[in-house]
Amino acid sequence: MPLTHFDDQGRAHMVDVGHKDDTQREAVARGRVQMKPETLALILEGGIKKGDVLAVAQVAGIMAAKRTHELVPMCHPLMLTHVSLQFEPQPATAPDEPAMVNISATVRTTGKTGVEMEALTAVSVAGLTIYDMCKAVDRAMQIDAVRLAKKSGGKSGDIILE
Repeated sequence: MPLTHFDDQGRAHMVDVGHKDDTQREAVARGRVQMKPETLALILEGGIKKGDVLAVAQVAGIMAAKRTHELVPMCHPLMLTHVSLQFEPQPATAPDEPAMVNISATVRTTGKTGVEMEALTAVSVAGLTIYDMCKAVDRAMQIDAVRLAKKSGGKSGDIILE
């Protein structure tokens, strides 16, 4: 299958979606931030000096989804109808294991193109926000496993990856 963001001369371009029908579209992306168990405890106890980490990360993720087209050059500006983020704190399961915050973003629209990039951007920026707010106490945090979990709508239909 050829890449759609290149023209016949191999130059990057935005795909023309004008001929496509509007359909209901949804994407779910996931990721996580691994951290020291003490860092997760501070987040849950409200002990991070910058404020409520998960509340700020939620707002940051929503804002990021809405502005994805400004960050990713070939994304279309979309009228999003829904953006939500969920955070699942996961304590360490063993003394040498990290704790983590699992992040999930769900994005919906009715339109001509999907919202996978918006969901992935929401998870990424939420993770970056957690890192930013907690870096003073834990510089060894890791943002990882950012991925598309599922999408629905459009010509390719439903795709469930996990």
